[in-house]
Amino acid sequence: MPLYRTSTEADTIALGERLAAELPPGVVLLIGNLGAGKTTLAKGIAHGLGAALPDDVSSPTFTLIHDYGHGKVYHVDLYRLEEAREVEGLGLDDLIDSGALVLIEWGERFPQLFPPPRTEIHLRALPDDTREIELRRLG
Repeated sequence: MPLYRTSTEADTIALGERLAAELPPGVVLLIGNLGAGKTTLAKGIAHGLGAALPDDVSSPTFTLIHDYGHGKVYHVDLYRLEEAREVEGLGLDDLIDSGALVLIEWGERFPQLFPPPRTEIHLRALPDDTREIELRRLG
């Protein structure tokens, strides 16, 4: 599986722009602790797909779902949800079935809701303030 390192926010956005071309439509779980760079990578992916400028992409922590590019990219944040039934009530199946790229932060908390095939991008903040980013395809 590809492993990348970034050292700045701009590097992480640029990596997202490059990865955008490789990501198939469907579910992409963005996995990492708070501050790992999930939203920053999402900025680059959305920009790489021509759906939004990086400055227009923000964390959907309180709105839960942001739509970029009129259904081209959906950015979902499940951090505040505690039970699978809450997630099921969001209508994510419709988003996934739409042919869009669906970026999901904190989706690993509900693995039963996102069976393969899916892509996982694991992000880790390292002690030297760099980011380690690993792409995994399941299924």
